[in-house]
Amino acid sequence: MNRDLDPTVALFPGQGAYRPGVLAELWERGADTVRDTFEVVDEVAKERLGRDVSSTLFRPSPPSPATLLSQAPDILQLAVFTTSVAVHGLLTERGARPSVHLGHSLGEIAALTCAGAYDLADAAAVLCERITVVRAHDRGTGSLLALRCARERAERLVELIGHPSLVVAVDNAVEQTVVSGPAEAIATAGAIAGELGITATPLRSPHPFHNPMLAGARRELASRIAAFRRHPLAVPVYSPILGRFYRDGDDLAELLALHLVTPVEFRTSVAALHAAGARTFVEVGAGQVLTKLVAEAHPGVHTAAPLAGRDEEAGLAAAAEALRPPLGAVAAPAAAAAAPAVAPVAPAVVAAPVVTEPVAAEPVRVASPPRQSAAPTPAPVSAPAPASAPVDRDALARQVRALYAEAMEYPEEIFTDDVLLEADLGVDSVKQTELLSRLGDRFGLGRPPAGLRVGDYDTFGKVVDFVAAGVPGGAHANGAAAR
Repeated sequence: MNRDLDPTVALFPGQGAYRPGVLAELWERGADTVRDTFEVVDEVAKERLGRDVSSTLFRPSPPSPATLLSQAPDILQLAVFTTSVAVHGLLTERGARPSVHLGHSLGEIAALTCAGAYDLADAAAVLCERITVVRAHDRGTGSLLALRCARERAERLVELIGHPSLVVAVDNAVEQTVVSGPAEAIATAGAIAGELGITATPLRSPHPFHNPMLAGARRELASRIAAFRRHPLAVPVYSPILGRFYRDGDDLAELLALHLVTPVEFRTSVAALHAAGARTFVEVGAGQVLTKLVAEAHPGVHTAAPLAGRDEEAGLAAAAEALRPPLGAVAAPAAAAAAPAVAPVAPAVVAAPVVTEPVAAEPVRVASPPRQSAAPTPAPVSAPAPASAPVDRDALARQVRALYAEAMEYPEEIFTDDVLLEADLGVDSVKQTELLSRLGDRFGLGRPPAGLRVGDYDTFGKVVDFVAAGVPGGAHANGAAAR
């Protein structure tokens, strides 16, 4: 493979990239990379926030994403960051050398850290400062909402509502846009989206990120993290927020603070890297949210998500192989695309990374620090059984299993009743809402009600029971225990 023509991209996910139990086996085995990474972050977190990360993540029954968001949102953010840094270390020691790092929102801090911009302890301190400052400036009055529509349609919806603090925050895909704003404006957006037939899913986020509501936090954060020393980048880092590569002369404090109020242009950033020749994308973190977005937008690319399945060792080996450079060549920093230093742009042209003589990427320094309407009345399934006849749950499960397997591109045998859709298979809340909508169409159940909490259907068995309860005779099918 010619890395001049085929740069590889390491994707660092953001806020939603937490899955209970990831890296637990490696932690228990005492894997040095995992232990060392978490120990450094633990020390910083205890000093600055009063609690560590590993005692929550690696306890016998780790919390669900919803529980962690409601009870310890600070730990949730640190967990996402530390997991990505640990995974990068695990991939590096297996020979991975990505050409480019691309972070999504919070993931940009990990992307920069793993490229050498900050020592790990300093990066953890930067994140702790970010957590503290945003918490002080946000009174819990804002949130995020994912819309299953193109950005242009989301922008028209925002304009229709006319609230000054309701904005498009993230452009993820052709049919996935995230809006951010005050709770009342978000509720209005969700209601109108429902009337327009747009699937709307509240996202797990402690604050309305990428929103002018956090302008005060931006100014304070820039001031508080200005003193942290930055280092030259060993790997180029492309920013979906800035619309360009980071440069060694950049003021990282100002730019990382700018993230709080500036939208994420993930879709156009991936398109720019793809146009520059990138055909391999690996998710350096938990789950596979970003790699799925990339694969949907650019069929034929190679993607890998090492922590998306149950066999983490196999996942890490496959991901490292995807990011391993050809013998005698390692990616070097790319020329930055011309763009304003502090303003996001839709990236059009990205210089592909240039390959030079072998240079070992500098490792991360880990030294210790000194909804409202009622559900529609279910319509009959095609060729329904008589209303008085019980539903054949096994037959129904086979149909639901086939739909999920086709949509997720997984073997049908994976979808057992007890498999955890998000924790085991990486089905995030947006995808789960979409799948429930498809089930509604397939079985004549109508659209999911506005107040439906997809987190209540965390296993495949619960999804089957949900469908069984909605079809005629379904009340008889609920003898199966909720799984």
